[in-house]
Amino acid sequence: MRALFGLMAAAVLCGAIISVPAQAQERSAVRPGFVLPPQSGKKILLLRPSVRVAEQSTGGMAEPRAEWTDQARENIDAALAELQRQLGNTVIAAPEAYGEDARRVAEHQALFAAVSRAVIEYQFFVGNRLPTKKRDNKAGQFDWSLGPDVGKLPGADQADYGLFLLTNDHYGSTGRKMLQIVGLVAGVGVTSGVHAGYAGLVDLKTGDLLWLNADGQMGGDVREPDGAMKRVRQLLEDFPGSAIPKEVAVAEAGPEAKP
Repeated sequence: MRALFGLMAAAVLCGAIISVPAQAQERSAVRPGFVLPPQSGKKILLLRPSVRVAEQSTGGMAEPRAEWTDQARENIDAALAELQRQLGNTVIAAPEAYGEDARRVAEHQALFAAVSRAVIEYQFFVGNRLPTKKRDNKAGQFDWSLGPDVGKLPGADQADYGLFLLTNDHYGSTGRKMLQIVGLVAGVGVTSGVHAGYAGLVDLKTGDLLWLNADGQMGGDVREPDGAMKRVRQLLEDFPGSAIPKEVAVAEAGPEAKP
């Protein structure tokens, strides 16, 4: 036990050396000039969400948990099925992909995740903005793209826009939570858990990113139906043309509160 606490103390000290202050961030943006009115006649291709759930070890490493991922995917699919009717325009599910099509879908989901992270890092964080993104999003600088190859995705020829969704959750292990306690005593902040989510609307003709909602600190335990519904509602906040009401903010425990 003494050795365990010694290891935790060393980890906390290391965290103190590399820790940086948190920054406020914007969460969503729309490409200048893009408008999607309700019942516009446009069709939205809903790609199968990318869902990953892992357990965060004492040292902070993510250890994939297949059973958690399967449950989260089932819950998120159910939440989407309920909410997609309120998106304001026709939503069609992407067909099942196999072989080369499956590889292409996986590549574009990974590309969407990378672009979303870049938007968060270099545009939503004001201090980190690239020279070409220095002005406020509303001033016309939200200009990102996945490239025209999105038009080759299965089902893309049947729709105008593609809706990408991604969630990535790491739930803290018992050891990680103990490390948090040690860090609290030492006066050093130690995070437990990762709860990131990205939702984006892409022009299937050009690949331009038209709308993005991205957050590295989302709510809702996706392993539970209610938590998955909360997550999907957060992902689709301010979706163009949507009739989904915003949730009323209430005090609640974060995702790490559940075992």
